[in-house]
Amino acid sequence: MKRTLMQIYVKGSVEAVELYQKAFNAKLGTSYKNSDDSYMHAELDVYGQILAISEHNDRTVGNQMQFCLHFNGDEKGKVTKAYDVLKNEAQKIDAPLGACDFSPYMASLVDKFGIYWCIFTD
Repeated sequence: MKRTLMQIYVKGSVEAVELYQKAFNAKLGTSYKNSDDSYMHAELDVYGQILAISEHNDRTVGNQMQFCLHFNGDEKGKVTKAYDVLKNEAQKIDAPLGACDFSPYMASLVDKFGIYWCIFTD
């Protein structure tokens, strides 16, 4: 296998790409636009992992998923930054930044696009 990637389908793909670039210091790699300038496919490098974003369309179906990003214990700053960006206009905050059973520093939320995130450290 060459690689794996996380794929997100949202309404407002251009705004989503900008938000996730800011939250994760992500760089835009391969990208293709639709005729309306939304993203048919955009790949963001999120700390060495690929987060792909595409415009939601009528063919998009499925159940809720959660994207979990597990950081090293000395990377609390990355968790804090991501949380601070993603919590703006979030649909739901399940757990604000703090300790839980499996992590001394984590947060869980559904962002403005309906994407469910869990971000935490060792």
